[in-house]
Amino acid sequence: MQARTTRTPLVSVIIPAKDEAGAIVDLLNEIRDGAIAQSFEIIVVDDGSRDGTAEAVRAAALADVRVLRHDVSGGKSRAIRAGVLAARGEIIVTVDGDGQNDPQYLAGLIAPLLADPAVGLVAGQRTARYDGFMKKAVSKIANRMRRTLLADDTRDTACGLKAMRRAPYLLIPFFDNNHRFYPALFMREGWKIAHVPVVDRPRTSGQSKYGILDRALVGLPDMLGVWWLRRRSAARPVAVEIPELVDE
Repeated sequence: MQARTTRTPLVSVIIPAKDEAGAIVDLLNEIRDGAIAQSFEIIVVDDGSRDGTAEAVRAAALADVRVLRHDVSGGKSRAIRAGVLAARGEIIVTVDGDGQNDPQYLAGLIAPLLADPAVGLVAGQRTARYDGFMKKAVSKIANRMRRTLLADDTRDTACGLKAMRRAPYLLIPFFDNNHRFYPALFMREGWKIAHVPVVDRPRTSGQSKYGILDRALVGLPDMLGVWWLRRRSAARPVAVEIPELVDE
């Protein structure tokens, strides 16, 4: 297991979780067992769970894991935002709490951010999924519509595995479900997007929190809103401070 350090972590791993008591502890142990080479912290955001998710983490006595809790569910985007606001790291990594995201890809997600200061977001791109036929079909149609409308050059924005810089995240517009539009929103702020292929795992406990109809009903208005935001973004020149004149 990776040794913990007392210095400020470079990476904050944020895990939004709702009713994932059956999967969360195993996931945490996988991450703690050397998935990340840099100094890191883990923040679990229990988004209004009713199955004792937060209590399961505490009962496991994982002293190096921070736990935040929403009294009522606010959704995945709000859970991620709560984690980012509490984070101490410069780099944020998101991992879904259901165990389907494989921590072996975390190092690969972080690498483009360390290699290129112009990259603001690294999005995992699933090459294999364990969802049902209808959910995969609807997701494929929605992704195609989004790429056409927003030109975000990202095939799969719903993958829970992402890495991003904390500072630009705090500048992008927040709204419920904005996690589905991170590539377009980061590009709006002038950042480059990188992609890393990943493979999801089967869910071993709990149930999916997303249905087919609710994704479609919420997704289209949000997509049009992000399209409007991108159209309304003016040129973003870099402000350079002019040094004071010094009398000789």
